[in-house]
Amino acid sequence: MKEFNITTVETANPSILKFEANHFLVNSNYEYKNIDEAKDSPLAQQLFHLPFVKTVYISGNFVALERYDIVSWNDVKDEVAQNLVEYLNSGGAVVQEDTNKPTPTTVYAEVTPNPSVMKYVANRMLVPQTFEFKNIDEAKDSKLATALFHFPFVKEVFFDNNYISITKFDRAEWEEISMELREFLRNYLNDGKEVVDTASAEASINLTEQVQNTENLDKTSQQIVSILDEYVKPAVASDGGNILFQSYEEDSKTVNVILQGACSGCPSSTFTLKNGIETMLKNMLGEKVNQVVAING
Repeated sequence: MKEFNITTVETANPSILKFEANHFLVNSNYEYKNIDEAKDSPLAQQLFHLPFVKTVYISGNFVALERYDIVSWNDVKDEVAQNLVEYLNSGGAVVQEDTNKPTPTTVYAEVTPNPSVMKYVANRMLVPQTFEFKNIDEAKDSKLATALFHFPFVKEVFFDNNYISITKFDRAEWEEISMELREFLRNYLNDGKEVVDTASAEASINLTEQVQNTENLDKTSQQIVSILDEYVKPAVASDGGNILFQSYEEDSKTVNVILQGACSGCPSSTFTLKNGIETMLKNMLGEKVNQVVAING
């Protein structure tokens, strides 16, 4: 039997707090505004018995709660997390999903600032976190990524939450291949096939939790990670990419980051780093930051 752990994660909205689990909870996205709407979710029903719970969101590997102003999260978050751990480890149902009824999946294409990358957005959660595959060997734990690499024009594949960013080789034009890729993805997802091997995804979640553990970082690095998470990641995700904090060099005041998805190799990424991220960190941290460098270009 799986043993669940819960980690609390702040969001851009101070009224909403995420409670992330180390295992998948559901296959789709759910939002409940009251206990009547939560008739198919025993977990959400339990949460609505808490007088401060306004809205319950359940998706992938997390539960997000929106609170009323009668309490602050600092006063109740530990108790809520403990209750979730006890509920999940007791075998309580999260959502009574009809696994025999396929969830219709739609996929649409979005252009990105990187002309070599197209973003394909689904109407449901695909993965609980980011996965990047530079070649077919790296894609061994993802049947979908492996299948995509069989298209001769696919160079790299990036998964994040509800979208897939695909990097093409220069010899192909999006006008010629985008519709083929969109239809392939839609059919693959509607067939109920796995995006990333569940065991590998859960192992990656655990590894990411260890990597993202900022307790052992110096104060400046912690501040940098917080700023990137709150202000930068949502913006780059909307463009089909991701940014990861790698290190902070106190002597040179250099912030090293890793760019993923559409951000990697993007012609405008240097401008974004220097005039966007670097400027923001300098404004918010003053003389602690001199430059931001992408170690993978």
